[in-house]
Amino acid sequence: MATDDVTLDGLRQRVTDIDRQMIALVAERKRVSGEIARVKRSTGHPTRDYEREREVILGVRKMAAELGLSPALAEDILRLLIRSSLTTQEHASVVARGTGSGRRALVIGGAGKMGRWFVEFLTSQGFSVEVADPGTVPAGVARVDDWRSTDLKHDYIVLATPLGVTDAILRELALRRPTGVIFDVGSLKSPLRAGLMALKSLGCKVTSVHPMFGPDTELLSGRHVVFVDLGSPEALTAARELFSPTMAEQVVMSLDDHDRLIAYVLGLSHALNIAFFTALAESGEAAPKLAKMSSTTFDSQLDVAARVAQESPDLYYEIQSLNDYGAESLEALSRAVERIRAAVISQDHEAFVALMRRGRDYLEDRRSVAERRA
Repeated sequence: MATDDVTLDGLRQRVTDIDRQMIALVAERKRVSGEIARVKRSTGHPTRDYEREREVILGVRKMAAELGLSPALAEDILRLLIRSSLTTQEHASVVARGTGSGRRALVIGGAGKMGRWFVEFLTSQGFSVEVADPGTVPAGVARVDDWRSTDLKHDYIVLATPLGVTDAILRELALRRPTGVIFDVGSLKSPLRAGLMALKSLGCKVTSVHPMFGPDTELLSGRHVVFVDLGSPEALTAARELFSPTMAEQVVMSLDDHDRLIAYVLGLSHALNIAFFTALAESGEAAPKLAKMSSTTFDSQLDVAARVAQESPDLYYEIQSLNDYGAESLEALSRAVERIRAAVISQDHEAFVALMRRGRDYLEDRRSVAERRA
């Protein structure tokens, strides 16, 4: 019995030693990634090389199979490491560019989640950042309670304020006519139309930005940033320049096109998940039994729905109700559900199969487009 205990302790110690070696190697890989970023900048190479990634992943899968390991597990681990390396390289590129060196930026609403992201992002580029927000701001960042008390002589003025108050602030800013570049980061633009147009009419350098990612995002590769062209080339170029050191995909469109598409990208996806967890919550006696059930598709959908359920109900209501094009996607969802219901109730096998096939073709086409872009 004692021998078994010693053997078990010894094996556990070996595992601990291996874990430490693995972490040390990961740290070394991170340091090398920093050097790679420096070399890429000096030689003009892009931060991300998809062909190289593919070669490395295929090589690791082959090695794993030869060692009796799961190739999928090996690939998952390597993708995590690649993502960490890319984050290191992207951050190094942003810092090295030094776009904000000697320049000022004001983030109105900088104590909020997305506001903090922009504070950190601008600070990393060398901007002297000031936050106008009564809330707590990151250490070392200058703060004022009210933006109206500032001189507004900043090179950039970023509005990361709640959607319901942003338009009023834009209209007030128009009366002050700041000389710097002004942009909001709202999820919708319809409710901001009056304020944005007021700034434009008075000759201010104004555009509108929608980062298509959350405040916890570290790596922008594969993420999209939408820039709304309001007719000020200088503002549009300056806003895009902030993201040029990153690997974010930049998309330029009109205000109306933005909100029409967002009705599907955000409005439809939010509504679908709200409907999903509402149906589950109202399923009566099935509800407690469902908690014990599991399937791959159900669990995946449940994970997404759970994240949606934790978001701000007020914000999600605004995204649904304040979009000039919001009803369009909700009508599309309603029609789709009714077509599924009708096919099932009427036992229309062909209609049901047609829906599945049409969806499959659409999603395959979408994936092909994404792969070509990569």
